[in-house]
Amino acid sequence: MSTLRSRALTVLELLPRPLDPVRSMKLKISILLVAAGTVGLAYFWLDVGWIPAWNSIIAILGAVVVSQVLAHGMTRPLRDMTAAARAMARGDYSRRIRVTARDEVGELGRAFNQMSADLDAADRNRRELIANVSHELRTPIAALQAVLENVVDGVSEPNPATMRTALAQTVRLSRLVTELLDLSRIDAGAHPLPREDVAIEPLLAEVVAEAEVNAAAVGRSIRFTTTVAPDAHSVAADRERLHQVLVNLLDNAVRHGPADGRVWVSAARSTAGVLLEVRDEGPGIAVAERDLVFRRFTRGEKARGGGTGLGLSIARWVVELHGGTIAVVDSTRGCRIRIVLPA
Repeated sequence: MSTLRSRALTVLELLPRPLDPVRSMKLKISILLVAAGTVGLAYFWLDVGWIPAWNSIIAILGAVVVSQVLAHGMTRPLRDMTAAARAMARGDYSRRIRVTARDEVGELGRAFNQMSADLDAADRNRRELIANVSHELRTPIAALQAVLENVVDGVSEPNPATMRTALAQTVRLSRLVTELLDLSRIDAGAHPLPREDVAIEPLLAEVVAEAEVNAAAVGRSIRFTTTVAPDAHSVAADRERLHQVLVNLLDNAVRHGPADGRVWVSAARSTAGVLLEVRDEGPGIAVAERDLVFRRFTRGEKARGGGTGLGLSIARWVVELHGGTIAVVDSTRGCRIRIVLPA
């Protein structure tokens, strides 16, 4: 059946299109009716006999008038889509088409409206991305410039404390660039995920050591506590990506918790898979914001410390690539984020 249909469509594509030069759909419909009526009258004259020409002319003119009235509602959505498409070419994605028909033109109009809405959302996201990235880049660049200007002008000495301040801003810039590159991979589609059997305890030790260095760079003396259950010794994952997720979570915990607070990192196993948790002593995240913090450039009301607003969004992307889940769960104090990876 499908073969016959495809052959029929091929034959129809090869047929001539004599009405293509006509620029009006309503005129095409009128020509179609006149041609069909003329063929019908010719057959009637040949088979039945002659009828008065005046009657034939009146019948054809009546068909043309009726076709013009009825075709108005058929062609109006097409004219509206043409105007909206020209507006889109100028950057206006707010135009929508009034669709009431249930035929193919109505389906085209609804698809056009959906496309307009998607393009409008994409354009809005692009503008927000540019504005947010510009803001995020401006802050560390301005701070780094101020530090270097003070050193050059002799206001500050190039001592270890000044260099640590400059290094912290450089690290912040590097983190933002890395996250933007990951963001481009997210928008590009699927990302290759080479999995291996990753030992959890050495991974957490490596992540905590890096977090301690980052915490010291921003002047925070955080105490880290790591707990690994005996049955949670390994997980099948991309080690580099999992390392990136845990570093992001620990960095958030360091920035949002007290300067001399504690951060707990734990690994356990359950029926759902391997559980990785990071908990701090910060103000926590309100229930209404727990899903919002995983969106791009969202930090929550109590976020501070120069985060880019991309870390948790990228963390969710990586965890979902592994087939797992990440969420903020209830905690008696601070923020507690749990990752569940398939065993």
